[in-house]
Amino acid sequence: MSDCLFCRIVEREIPSTVVAESEDLLAFRDIDPKAPTHVLVIPKAHYANAVELATADPALAGNLLAMAGQIAEAEGVAADGYRLLFNTGKNGGQEVFHVHLHLFGGRPLGPMLAG
Repeated sequence: MSDCLFCRIVEREIPSTVVAESEDLLAFRDIDPKAPTHVLVIPKAHYANAVELATADPALAGNLLAMAGQIAEAEGVAADGYRLLFNTGKNGGQEVFHVHLHLFGGRPLGPMLAG
């Protein structure tokens, strides 16, 4: 999708700091990090949200979660804990409608929701 930011990152039209890659997945640092470690893990194929991905390709959804765990280990945040987050839809805070898993870590993350 030519107007999708993350599809353009997958195609290397927009630069990113890649931390992991497989045939089907790409992980890169968020440009506006909310924690010392803030990595986005995405499928290279376009799916609008987590439910669409899980319905269409459950194995890929599982691989995405497994890659997040591997990145947490590599980033040194696995032992102390980290957060994985999917935002889904406008009310869920999704801003880019290409499914992406946020991996946050590197400090205490506080409550799940503010206010």
